[in-house]
Amino acid sequence: MKQALLALVVVVIVVAAVAVVRAASLPSRQIQAEPVADIAVDPDAAAQRLATALTFRTISYQDSAAFDGDEFRRLHDYLRRTFPRVDAALPHETVGGYSLLYRWIGRDRSLKPIVLMAHQDVVPVQPGTEGDWTLQPFGGDLVDGYVWGRGALDDKASLVAIFEAVELLLARGVQPRRTVYLAFGHDEEVGGLRGAARIAELLRQRQVELEFVLDEGGFVVEGVMPGLARPLALVGVAEKGYVSLELIVRGAGGHSSAPPVATPIGILSAAVNRLETNRMPRAIRGATALLFDYVGPEMPLARRLVIANRWLLAPVLTRTMGGDPAGDAMLRTTTAPTIFEAGSKDNVISPVARAVVNFRILPGDSIASVIQHARRTIDDDRVEIRPLAGFGTEPSPVSDVTSADFRTLQRTITEVFPGVIVAPWLVIGGTDARYFRDLSADVYRFNGGWLKPDDLARAHGTDERIAVRDYGRMVRFYVQLLRNTVQ
Repeated sequence: MKQALLALVVVVIVVAAVAVVRAASLPSRQIQAEPVADIAVDPDAAAQRLATALTFRTISYQDSAAFDGDEFRRLHDYLRRTFPRVDAALPHETVGGYSLLYRWIGRDRSLKPIVLMAHQDVVPVQPGTEGDWTLQPFGGDLVDGYVWGRGALDDKASLVAIFEAVELLLARGVQPRRTVYLAFGHDEEVGGLRGAARIAELLRQRQVELEFVLDEGGFVVEGVMPGLARPLALVGVAEKGYVSLELIVRGAGGHSSAPPVATPIGILSAAVNRLETNRMPRAIRGATALLFDYVGPEMPLARRLVIANRWLLAPVLTRTMGGDPAGDAMLRTTTAPTIFEAGSKDNVISPVARAVVNFRILPGDSIASVIQHARRTIDDDRVEIRPLAGFGTEPSPVSDVTSADFRTLQRTITEVFPGVIVAPWLVIGGTDARYFRDLSADVYRFNGGWLKPDDLARAHGTDERIAVRDYGRMVRFYVQLLRNTVQ
């Protein structure tokens, strides 16, 4: 007995020693770069141009009948007038009616082009919340050092900042070595099928092979990861897939005075409850594992100990991270009931009940595995389960973080945002970049914005805004990226 106890103590000591050594020797993945100081951007003038762009109500509605093409055309006219060098020097075309594709032709046609992306459309303001805004959602106001309005974060800031960067470089006489495409979809907020998807298909038809793609996605953020003192630049190297399942239960209906043992509403409620309480499993893999690889070495020893020894302490990490909805979303395919429809009168049993459950699919899972999980979990032949007609997509591949393109992006961020930690990240929403994954192995998602913790809820929410200073840094980011990539 004593020998067994002694052996156990020895094993514990050895494991602890190995864990500490691994944590202490975890190498930094950050690179050294001198801050760039020679990019002359007037943030106030640039912010005013962005503010005007926010006045155009380029809204994507779920009901396509509400689409207002005139607002998009007015935005296009404004961009042409405001950035005359871009308009004159870059051949451009309209795709899918309202999306824009520009081509900045490079000197060396043997080099693969790059694509910089953003989208023109914005989400609607939630009806009934208009009065909660400090300033008008489409007023284009510049107040208290901020540009206020729908699209200030998602995603007109990126759109106009890319125009600013190219206009500035054209004014300096820059002609790129490699070709640069600027791709601006018009329906990203409803799936991008008429915009970015058609741009990608057009490039595919023209047999264009891309060096890398950069779309919206990550920001420089503060205070989002406990134990990390420095700001964190999150570069999306993958994004989750998307599928909604429609659940339908049919029954005889009838008068509520003589109900059956199980009604369609009761059966469907139980099915939805089973999905919510039996979610798909958590996993630290892909982009989320890379995030820990990059931030771990920059953390205090106690937190580094957990991250460096995921082989032993993964349950601790997943339990801690999974306690927050955003953290949990990075670890699993999420389950979100979003629609429940049944009944029209209080004393009539509805013969049909319908629900929609949305799943954001973790890379490594698939639409097929989600459907299989739903059927196995519900386990009730009375519930019809089928993918909702319309938009759906598989999760993206995880882009290479050892490539020269990722290193260039990492160096650019470090030059423009000195002192930040740059790390790969899983985008838990969706972007138009999903349509370009077979045109390049290197598809990244970062737009150069800087967010405080209380800014995170403003995108798609009330009082969306961006600081003038931070918008100036966004423009500088795109300028420096182009300089590092094409000069």
